[in-house]
Amino acid sequence: SPTPTPPPGQGPALAIDATAARHPISPDIYGLNFASEPLAQELRLPVRRWGGNSTSRFNYLLDTTNTGMDWYYENIPQANDHPELLPTGNTVDRFVEQDRRTGSRSLVTVPLVGHVAKRRTAGHPFDCGFKVSVYGPQQSVDPWDPDCGDGLHTNGTPVTGNNPLDTSVAVDAAFVQGYVAHLVSRFGDAAHGGVAYYNLDNEPMLWSDTHRDVHPSPTSYDEMRDRTITYAAAVKAADPTAKTLGPVVWGWTAYFWSALDWASGGNWWEHPQDRLAHGDVPFIDWYLGQMAAYETQHGQRLLDLLDVHFYPPGVALSGAGSAATQALRLRSTRLVWDPTYSEESWIGQPVYLVPRMKQWVADHYPGTGTAVTEYNWGALDHINGALAQADVLGIFGREGLDVATLWGPPEATQPGAFAFRVFRSYDGAGASFGETGVQAGSADQGVASVYAAQRTADGALTVVVINKTGTALTSQVTLAGYAPSGAAQVWRYSSANLAAIVHEADLPVGAAFSATFPASSITLLVVPGDLDDNLRPSLVTVDTQSYSGGSSNANGVLEAGEQVVLSPSWRNVGPGAQSVTGTLTGFSGAGGGTFQILDAASSYGSVPAGQTRSCTTTGNCFAVGLGQPASRPAHWDVTASEQLGSGRTRTWTLHVGGSFADVPASHWAYVGVEALFHAGLTTGCLQNPLRYCPESLLNRAEMAAFLERAKHGPAYVPPAATGTLFADVPASHWAAAYIEQLHADGLTTGCGQNPLRYCPEQQLTRAEMAVFLLRLEHGPAYTPPAGTGAVFSDVPTGYWAVSWIEQLFAEGITTGCGGGRYCPDQPLPRSEMAVFLTRTLGLTLAE
Repeated sequence: SPTPTPPPGQGPALAIDATAARHPISPDIYGLNFASEPLAQELRLPVRRWGGNSTSRFNYLLDTTNTGMDWYYENIPQANDHPELLPTGNTVDRFVEQDRRTGSRSLVTVPLVGHVAKRRTAGHPFDCGFKVSVYGPQQSVDPWDPDCGDGLHTNGTPVTGNNPLDTSVAVDAAFVQGYVAHLVSRFGDAAHGGVAYYNLDNEPMLWSDTHRDVHPSPTSYDEMRDRTITYAAAVKAADPTAKTLGPVVWGWTAYFWSALDWASGGNWWEHPQDRLAHGDVPFIDWYLGQMAAYETQHGQRLLDLLDVHFYPPGVALSGAGSAATQALRLRSTRLVWDPTYSEESWIGQPVYLVPRMKQWVADHYPGTGTAVTEYNWGALDHINGALAQADVLGIFGREGLDVATLWGPPEATQPGAFAFRVFRSYDGAGASFGETGVQAGSADQGVASVYAAQRTADGALTVVVINKTGTALTSQVTLAGYAPSGAAQVWRYSSANLAAIVHEADLPVGAAFSATFPASSITLLVVPGDLDDNLRPSLVTVDTQSYSGGSSNANGVLEAGEQVVLSPSWRNVGPGAQSVTGTLTGFSGAGGGTFQILDAASSYGSVPAGQTRSCTTTGNCFAVGLGQPASRPAHWDVTASEQLGSGRTRTWTLHVGGSFADVPASHWAYVGVEALFHAGLTTGCLQNPLRYCPESLLNRAEMAAFLERAKHGPAYVPPAATGTLFADVPASHWAAAYIEQLHADGLTTGCGQNPLRYCPEQQLTRAEMAVFLLRLEHGPAYTPPAGTGAVFSDVPTGYWAVSWIEQLFAEGITTGCGGGRYCPDQPLPRSEMAVFLTRTLGLTLAE
């Protein structure tokens, strides 16, 4: 008879609070290096990197690179069907073309090392850095070209005194500026769909090994600063809208010291010459301080993201290994976040990589993003590697990393690819993990880890649970701040089926429930429902029968004669509810109305702006509107308390004084959002209750709809789309008609040419918004006065949108993002868009 399946073991308790620790999750943490087009298409890959040692010496003019120490320092011409067209059609051009087809942002490495491959020679023998015929016998030679050696004499000592021009031509910042300008000419700048990110070379602290034939000297603190400033300035000159990433160092040692420090050998860390010459300040701390000092002095930010590589010792770039290695792989994901976990081999101390990076930035260069453009936990062909990869992606999102690209992407059929599918397309049709992270914790993350996020599209709560053990586990799950509207969908990838993510039977869920997670599995729960704003219908009743004027208004705003009744009916909380408290706050100089406590028959009269009146009762309270004030009368806050036993109390607070459940009157953008709503220019992002999603980032498709309604009126319906204008906007796209009409109205020319594209899913930046708004206000032919570069410290005269941004400031539509900055390349949340648009249109709440 078959061996019976053992019963599940007791798993750690899992707790989720959908109202706590809410934060945006950057989509760019789900990136890959060199992903294939089918996999990128399937994953809706957000960002793809062109990096690695060979990119350090890529010559875009000749479509040729040098392999460095990876393969005998050889120049290798890249496969190209039309070399006569170069530089058009080079390898990076084709890389970016693929990214345009899959909607991925491109991250391209530019050379800082000072040399690139000098010529394109088809077939062996290739140019190489250490020819045996020139520099004598060597330890190893290319089996296909025995004249190309590894640069080591037969006794193991390095060959010295070679000529860098054997393989390469010396280049400077002008070469990099030309490289970026070429990409801009082909694909537009970053703000209009071109290359989004540029790596400032690759692992420069290893150049004296990886590219020893052209850079034999160990890299120092000063060289890193000087090359960054020189070459990053060249990138910004060619594309001010692109983001730069540096110093792109290889790993732990390079975070704290330079190659010049460890070049002396021995116990070099006891007397690190370069670090001591720089005040004994660790390298990255010093580097960020130098970048900040440059911006202070010159008014230009040259470094946008701090970028490091990290390969966990003992497991990276390896197979699954023994049981002990597999256990280490799953433990070592703690290196990404846990300050109490010491790396178990040569590092020998806590790494807590992402929090450490964020602290570096906070201490030395605030406003800088964080990126890990190479990492690998190994075993991507095994369920053990898939578990670790899913864990790392969950941690990246929870800890707030901005960009991450896995080195060595898995094949589409390998388990590692399914780890990405769980977050990016678990159903095979683009359904994804949420974009707004929320608090999720496990009583033992080493046994089972949990990550949670809310999805903007439908408000669903998405929860990933990773069982890292070889035994099925049953855990108790508590769910706070979220009221499920039905059973949860269950999607699972596990050792039981390595070929698919399986859609299993729905799971009944509530404030507390039990769930079983199979051995070695990744489980995604998709919980339908809304945040606790959906308590509102239970707590607040608008008496629409008692109107004497004004419009029907179920949002808590008191119109003339309207009653707002608070009743502790507690549909969504337990029977232990004890009381309800209502607070009416005056919002305008006209006051708010009459406030009464029904069961006490008392009245406080009108409520002046900025003052509050409250009631607490186990019965009903209600407020009655006095009359129609000049602008906004009041808002109504409701607090309900529920006794949970053992002396514990749960408190629920709702705001019902505005049109949207997630934009209370205390929200900084309340006036703009409300004005937009009452002008008929938005109906929000979700219903039941009505929400605006103020912190969601606006994309170009959404902006097209806003602009067209603003131009033609709230009821405007554009002509049917043809789907033939923009290559990336088919007629089936929800915003296709708005986008094509935006072009017809002269408000956009798209984001790139050859073919014409609009980049509908690309996040709108503050700089792009300036152009859209001023064209909307003044007409498509409008050209603003020339910019001076003196208004905002981060918008110099050379910035592509400087004149538009300064005109936006001159018209009082913006005051910047703080500290004398405008943050032109920062994505635009819907809240900011509401404020900008209402200012541009001159809308007020009275309208």
